[in-house]
Amino acid sequence: MKKILFLSLVSILLLAGCSNNDYTPKPVAYLRFDFPPKEYTSFDTAALPFTFECATNANVSVKKNERRDKWVDVLYPDYKGVVFLSYKPLAGPQDLRGQIDTSYELLKMHFDYSSGVDENNYVDPHNRVYATTYLLKGSNVASTYQFWVTDSVNHFLRGSLYLDCTPNNDSLAPVLDYLQKDLVHLLETLRWRE
Repeated sequence: MKKILFLSLVSILLLAGCSNNDYTPKPVAYLRFDFPPKEYTSFDTAALPFTFECATNANVSVKKNERRDKWVDVLYPDYKGVVFLSYKPLAGPQDLRGQIDTSYELLKMHFDYSSGVDENNYVDPHNRVYATTYLLKGSNVASTYQFWVTDSVNHFLRGSLYLDCTPNNDSLAPVLDYLQKDLVHLLETLRWRE
């Protein structure tokens, strides 16, 4: 009985000593991103049948396999972002439909988490650049921006933007907007090799 009384007294003293009635509420906090000004550089390598301009704060790596498939990763280490580009040579105009269908199937995997999709077309007939972009809305979408671009005869390039973090696109909206502008610039400056 003395032990219980002693432990109760010690517990009460500890609780009374730990309480602090001087509570100051913390102000509301928001994520803050400091973005550098947009600067672009040309990315041109003999390993790829196309060139484009990318942001100077991005790193580009090229991968390929024996089937002539090529992948390009445009990495944004400051924002844990990556743009996956996959290139496929077309066997002819008939092969284009299959590549577009495959791209759409990959896009559809995000529809369950999306609250809507804005589809836009980009056409540059002088440089034979024809693209369709998809902006996926919703706070839990893993890839908010995807696109495919082609010359409609020989080349097909698909791209998708991912951030290496749990999707919460409401909070990440400034970063996503910043990177999506880089992708629009990539499309506008893309040129096919002859």
